[in-house]
Amino acid sequence: MKVKIKRIYEPYSANDGFRILTDRLWPRGIKKEQAHIDVWMKEIAPSTTLRKWFNHEVDKWEEFRIKYHHELSHSVALADLTAYLHQHKTITLLFAAKDEKHNHALVLQQFMADRS
Repeated sequence: MKVKIKRIYEPYSANDGFRILTDRLWPRGIKKEQAHIDVWMKEIAPSTTLRKWFNHEVDKWEEFRIKYHHELSHSVALADLTAYLHQHKTITLLFAAKDEKHNHALVLQQFMADRS
C-alpha cells in the first residue's frame, strides 16, 4: 500500500487512488462535487483546540507533531483509516494548508507509515 499526501487545491489525478480529505473544516473555494474525494475523515484531523493552538506557526511544529501523535494514538477514527489502507493499493491524504512542509497530513502520513 502507498500513502501519498496532496493539497486539495491541486488537480485530481487517477494516480491518487482512494482520496481521503483529512481536514476538520471543508476547504475554502472547493465545491463538493469537484473535490473528487472518496471519504471525508474530519475526525482524523487534529482537534479544534490543537489546530487553533498550532495556527500554522512553524516554531510550534515539533510540539504540534508530538501532540497530534498523541491524539492519533487515541483516535477512534484510526481503525477506519487503517481499514481503508488495507482495502486500497494507493491512498492520498488531502489537506488544505498552504504550508506543504508543516501540516497535519505529513504527520498523519508518517504516523501511518510507522504503524505498518
